[in-house]
Amino acid sequence: MAFKDFVVMGRIVAPYGVYGWLKILPDTEEIDGLFDYATWWIGKDEQWRECQVLEAKVHNDVLVVKLEGVTDRDMAFALKGQQVAVPRDLLPEPEENAYYWSDLVGLKVSNTDGVDFGVITQVFETGANDVLVVRELAPTEVLDKHGKPRQEYRERLIPFTDEAVPKVDLTAGNVLVNWDADF
Repeated sequence: MAFKDFVVMGRIVAPYGVYGWLKILPDTEEIDGLFDYATWWIGKDEQWRECQVLEAKVHNDVLVVKLEGVTDRDMAFALKGQQVAVPRDLLPEPEENAYYWSDLVGLKVSNTDGVDFGVITQVFETGANDVLVVRELAPTEVLDKHGKPRQEYRERLIPFTDEAVPKVDLTAGNVLVNWDADF
C-alpha cells in the first residue's frame, strides 16, 4: 500500500518493559480509538509493514500494546519514532470542515495578505483547540550565543480554529490563515 492509502493515527514513543511492549501516543479523538482495528500499519515515509495487535490497553495518556513479532525491548526500541496508521478505506469519511490530522501535514500555508508561511509539519491538541505547527521552507540565518551565524527554521504555532484558519483546500494542497506574519 502507498502512504496516501493510510491515515496516521499515532506514533510509537518508547518501549514499555522488557517483553516487547510499546507505548503509543495516539492522535485519535478518543484515546482508545485505535482499538477498533486489529491490524495496524507501522512505518514512516514510504516504508510500512502490517502488524497484528495481540494485546492493548490504555495506560495514563498513552496506549500500551503488544504487537505480533515484537518479542523484546531491543525490537521495541527499534520501532521508536515510527508512525501508526490504518488503511483510509477502513475509516469513515470526515464530516464537512473536519480533517484527519495526517491529511493536513505537508500542506502549504499562507496568510490572507499573501505571505507564504511554509508547510504544516505537525498538528497537536491543547485542550482548548488543535494547533498547526507551520515550518518555513527556507532557513533564516541567526547568530548563536557566540556570535557565529547558523541556519534555523522558523516555526509558527497557529490555532486550528474557524477564525484563524478560514480555508483548507486538500485538493490544492494549501491552507489559508488569518494570522499576522510577525507572529
